[in-house]
Amino acid sequence: MKKRFIFTLMALICLMFSSQAKTRDSKTAYARSVLQTYVDNGQLAGAISVFYKDGVQETCCIGYADVAKKRKIKMDNVFMQCSQTKGFCGVTIAKLVEEGKLSLDDPVSKYLPEFNELWVLDGEKDGVRTLHKAKNVLTVRMVLNHTGGFPFEISAKRNDVRGGGWSGGAPLRQVASIAAASPLMFEPGTKELYSNTGIDIGAAIVEEITGMKWEDYLKKEVLDPLGMKSSWFWPTDKQLKNKIELYEFKENAPAVWREEMGWQQRPYNDSHVFASAGAGLWTTAADQLKFYKMLMNLGLGENGVRILKEETVKTILAQSTRPKELGGYSLGLSAPIEDSEDAWFGHGGAWGTNCSVNWHKKELRMWVIQSAGGPQPWGPAMEEAAQKFFSQSFSKSGVNEYTGRIGTK
Repeated sequence: MKKRFIFTLMALICLMFSSQAKTRDSKTAYARSVLQTYVDNGQLAGAISVFYKDGVQETCCIGYADVAKKRKIKMDNVFMQCSQTKGFCGVTIAKLVEEGKLSLDDPVSKYLPEFNELWVLDGEKDGVRTLHKAKNVLTVRMVLNHTGGFPFEISAKRNDVRGGGWSGGAPLRQVASIAAASPLMFEPGTKELYSNTGIDIGAAIVEEITGMKWEDYLKKEVLDPLGMKSSWFWPTDKQLKNKIELYEFKENAPAVWREEMGWQQRPYNDSHVFASAGAGLWTTAADQLKFYKMLMNLGLGENGVRILKEETVKTILAQSTRPKELGGYSLGLSAPIEDSEDAWFGHGGAWGTNCSVNWHKKELRMWVIQSAGGPQPWGPAMEEAAQKFFSQSFSKSGVNEYTGRIGTK
């Protein structure tokens, strides 16, 4: 009884420290020193850069979320993160693996029977397709790491029709059924092809196992526990009025505002919008930091709430789940083939956003922008800025408090 009391007390103390830990300002301005010129000449409308190391953070919010209205860009401005949504699906799958409700090597047909018989496209000539029955078993692992053989999107989510793409399309369970009835591009597990469809199938599996809509399960198990109150598939009208606008970048000329993109069409929050696990979650820089800091700290949120066990993050999120010859990718996240102290994992989005972390060194790098294309000449200089920041030596007191490892060096 006494030992149990001491253990409980220590756990509460660790939780108290982790939940009260504060990130310290680095007092550096590496990113701003690079970006200011481009904001001044109009080439860059606005951007958010975050460098984090050992509990010390450089945060740069520079320029505008809306140039015409002179509305400055802020950490709480909502933006479309596109494919960064994939990592959120990966975390929901990882939770079910951790709980013993799912194995990555389970056949997809175990949960979605329509995948029991699949066909592979051999070729097409004069409008006639040649197919053969798939020989390999499609597994959960394959649909989450882009080796399942699925196209980027199914026909119902084409971007050439009004209301299509990620802001339209179909419910996740319907997406899965359409995908199962369509030919695969290759034998499952033999190649890699980047596919929103595969991630949506993973989300449909979550729905079958939990009996919940995937977005509701995500909210209950990840978004709400981490305090991500501004992240959702249907941003409010108020959020959209303050969103980070889209801009097309020009060579030696001011960026040009774009109303929308084909894959993400207005309106963004009415009844035609369905949750997309491959690319549909709106968020803010402040919220996204909470998610990626959780991954950086191996499943523990900065608020002290544990989402996943350390081993779960290490083995199936921070490290590739593909055969080595097919490159590095885990479950909805870009990840190294082999783990090392210099290994980073994370994801980017179609509008230019990106975030990646190194759990060994407790480092994080975030970039938030809404790009409709064009040159980004600040890229090389930003790489140098990041290297300058991460090469510094900081006290680890902040990260020790965050992780609950009080007294460690």
